[in-house]
Amino acid sequence: MHYLVTGGSGYFGSLLLCRLLERDGQCRVFDINDADDRPVNVEFLQGDIRDYAAIRAACEGIDVVHHNVAQVPLAKDRHLFESVNVQGTENLLKAALDAGCHKVIYTSSSAVYGIPERNPVTETMIPQPREDYGRAKLEGEQLCQRFAGQGLDVSIIRPRTIIGHGRLGIFQILFEWIREGVNVPVLGRGDNVYQFIHADDLAEACILAGESAGPAVYNCGTDRYGTMREVLEGLIAHAGTRSRVKSVPMNLAILGMKITSTLGLSPLGAYHALMYGRSMYFDITRARTELGWQPKYSNEEMFAQSYDWYLANRERVLATTGGSHHRRPVKQGILRLLQWVL
Repeated sequence: MHYLVTGGSGYFGSLLLCRLLERDGQCRVFDINDADDRPVNVEFLQGDIRDYAAIRAACEGIDVVHHNVAQVPLAKDRHLFESVNVQGTENLLKAALDAGCHKVIYTSSSAVYGIPERNPVTETMIPQPREDYGRAKLEGEQLCQRFAGQGLDVSIIRPRTIIGHGRLGIFQILFEWIREGVNVPVLGRGDNVYQFIHADDLAEACILAGESAGPAVYNCGTDRYGTMREVLEGLIAHAGTRSRVKSVPMNLAILGMKITSTLGLSPLGAYHALMYGRSMYFDITRARTELGWQPKYSNEEMFAQSYDWYLANRERVLATTGGSHHRRPVKQGILRLLQWVL
């Protein structure tokens, strides 16, 4: 099989690439940047997803496309969400159809659901995104459905919040605070039930979906999860530091997150403010029954593994600049002041 991984230099794309190589796949990466750790037997095509000619060339001779190019919530740029996540996805789908690709897997986001009206969230629930990133990912899904109507076999994977070895971004701040023994905030009592997904488990779901004929939508998350307070307290116990989980007033915290994000004083985006203190977890029955998929990692296991990886690679991580938002450290901004008030 010949695979194309768009965004293959990013955090999840690079990990998915390794899993595809384990299946003896012939892999090609399309990304605006190359990655230092790209395997030598993987072809790299540099290009912008907004350039149709570039992505059309990348799709030539490809059986399965895994589409992961996206501006993530940390970008906090509505225009980039539109041009990359929406227009770029349309370019990719048109290129895949024109090139005769057999299958496209679109990695979407749980942000398309906004604040769910009930849990667990199923694929039949109507998406109602509440911020720009979620709206752009939903527009990408709608394009997938439009192209499926034109004969392109495209499936949509909606993952819960992704974590795993090598995942940085906002999680790097959490890991650094716990390493230093700094207290960690939760909104209200922290009793909101929150499901994550390990990147390895997500990669397996994407690969299985790529091997399954016919358009479909799959919600994916771990089957072992609990409250936000529980996962953070479990990580602190694993780390063995003096950090503690501290409650902060939810409404006040959300207001502060929105203001500081808008002013560029905090790395947190609109989706973080929207969902950090709220419950969200998926029903994964469809992925289990139709794909034969089974997640391997619990919330606690994936956080412990990710934290241990960070400690082992911390010096290299802190020296990293450029590249994917999720593969480099994040400037804490005004969040550093929280260390003195928690």
